[in-house]
Parts: sequence; structure tokens; C-alpha cells
Amino acid sequence: MIRLLWACLALCVVSSSKPTEKKSRVHAEEPLSPLEHDDNKNFDYDHEAFLGHDEAKTFDQLPQEESKRRLGIIVDQMDSNSDGFVSEDELKAWIKTVQRKHIYESVERQWKDFDENNDGLISWDEYKNITYGTYLDDPQADLEFNYTAMMARDERRFRAADTNRDLIADKLEFTAFLHPEEHDHMKDVVVQETIEDIDKNGDGFIDVDEYIGDMYTAEDHGQEPDWVESERQQFSEFRDKNKDGKMDKEETLDWILPSDYDHADAESKHLLHESDINHDGKLTKEEILDKFEVFVGSQVTDFGEALLRHDEF
Repeated sequence: MIRLLWACLALCVVSSSKPTEKKSRVHAEEPLSPLEHDDNKNFDYDHEAFLGHDEAKTFDQLPQEESKRRLGIIVDQMDSNSDGFVSEDELKAWIKTVQRKHIYESVERQWKDFDENNDGLISWDEYKNITYGTYLDDPQADLEFNYTAMMARDERRFRAADTNRDLIADKLEFTAFLHPEEHDHMKDVVVQETIEDIDKNGDGFIDVDEYIGDMYTAEDHGQEPDWVESERQQFSEFRDKNKDGKMDKEETLDWILPSDYDHADAESKHLLHESDINHDGKLTKEEILDKFEVFVGSQVTDFGEALLRHDEF
């Protein structure tokens, strides 16, 4: 079943590009890949969940023996206490490390675009001038987007990330600006942006029609599919906790950033379940290599690519 349960994700802006009018939102229940998670068909979800679409495709194209060889090197890196096993905690820690690595690389790429004076900081003025410079020079030049509203939204997020209130972001603050979903003090702005994106009648809440409308438009698809009715039931039974017919800020937060769900924990448990042949609660290298197709193309192998670049393969 298709599930488009969104939370606010990072801004995707680069020098001389237009900011997107509607910020993208990550999936809440299935955030790591839009693919169906059905291991009876394939492990594509797991591959994209850990590595991303492009990297997973690259690794999937390797010959089987080469994939297994690289995976064996990665297993040694995952075994942090060198006891010959990969525990669930070690697998979870590895997944989180790779996730942080992707965030770090994203920030580094954009940092170079916005730190105009190379002082190791990014001011709001620097960000604004690079992102909205053309509009600021000639507000009538392009009326395709509501740049005034977009700029105000970006400034609000920038101020929320700017913990010392000087309108100048260091690396940590800029990371919170680009990836607010990863920082507790950014939760309010994540919720606010999400509600603004979905709340069509402007009442500050998300009702069931707005909730469904963010995922499905009848005129675009014809007859309503079964999953839409299932989502209506999800809204009634689980999203709308106080049963007033709409989601408020707290309910929206619980929807997009549930405190009782850890994606890395869930994925590590899944990989352990798929690969633990003797059911002892930990993985040997042999068990992982025997089930290499579960891991190949995942973010676990992303570190393998990094090792390859350093001639360690």
C-alpha cells in the first residue's frame, strides 16, 4: 500500500538556483525509500533505505563475488569490539553513523555555496542574497513563485536554528537549518511547515480531507483506491487522538516525528532477522555473506565505497 506520510526534510538549494516553493517532506512510517517493503519480492527497499537510489543501483551492478568481497571488509568495520560477531547494537550504530555521514556531506556541499566571505560562518544575509538575489534585485522579474513568503519561511527556520540569536550560522546551526528533522529544538518549525503545506483552509489544523489530499487527488487518479480508505481509517483511529476531526500541532508532531519509533533500530532488527541463520541474536561474517543480497546496495556498503576510494579494498 502506498503511504505518503510526510515530515519536513532539508532545504535543497544551491547557488544560483530557485528555492522550491513546497519543501519536501520525508516519509514518517517508511522514510528510507518510497519502494514497497516486501522482501518476498526483493530487497530493493532495504538497499535504498540504507544507501539511496543512485548508490544502490551502482552497487547492485557489481559482480556477485566483488560485492561479497567488499561486504566482508565492511563486516570487519562493523564489528567494533572485534569479537567476531556483529550485534544488533553494532548494526544499529553503523546505520546511524552512515546516516550522519550523508548529512555531513550534504552540509559540506552547500556550505561552500553560501559562505561567500570564507570566514567559516554563514550569515542570514549571505544565505538570502545567494538564494533570493535575483528576486531581491528585481522583484517583478519572475512571478512564478511567491518569493516573499518563501523567504520569510526560510528566515523563520534560520532563526530557529540560530541558537545564539546572532543571525550567523556556524556549522552545527547550519546543519540544523538544512536538516531540522534531526534536531529536537527544530521540532516546532518542522511541525509548523508541515501544517502550512497541508492546511488548505488556513485554520491551523489538518483535517482528514487535507490529510488525504496531500497524498491523493481524485481527479488525477479516477476511482479511489483501497489504500485511501485505509488511510482515512488510520487518521480516525490513530492520527486524530482527541477525536475532534483534525490534527493539531501535537498530533502532527506525533505523526511526522514519532518519539517511539527509531528507523535505524527497526532496520537493524529487520536485517538481523533476515540474516541470523542460527537465531543466536548476532551475526557472523559467514551469516552476512550468505545473505549478502540483503545488504548489498545498502548504506552499510556505502562505507565500503569510501574504503574503496582509500585503496582499502
